[in-house]
Amino acid sequence: MENRIKVLNLLGLARRASKLVTGQELVLSRIRNNKVNIVFVASDSGKNSLKQFTDKCKSYNVFLCKSFTKEELSSAIGQKRSVIAVNDIGFANRMKELLSD
Repeated sequence: MENRIKVLNLLGLARRASKLVTGQELVLSRIRNNKVNIVFVASDSGKNSLKQFTDKCKSYNVFLCKSFTKEELSSAIGQKRSVIAVNDIGFANRMKELLSD
């Protein structure tokens, strides 16, 4: 199975395990409080959102993934979202591993 699909499947699993934070404001506050390990921002999000999350993740040293579209992310978690953060180190490490291959 392709790594992109595995990451999306892991996002769905993390959602069912209540290990996700969704929505721009919640994700931003969790980044500021160092409560998340990886952030997914849809590649087709607005320029301002992309820049905001890129800058925030860089300054707080949080892994940022911009490889998926809104449709892919929304389909994976069953909710219409363009920003998703994972707050479980196990899920996050596996996703980073799959994304770096």
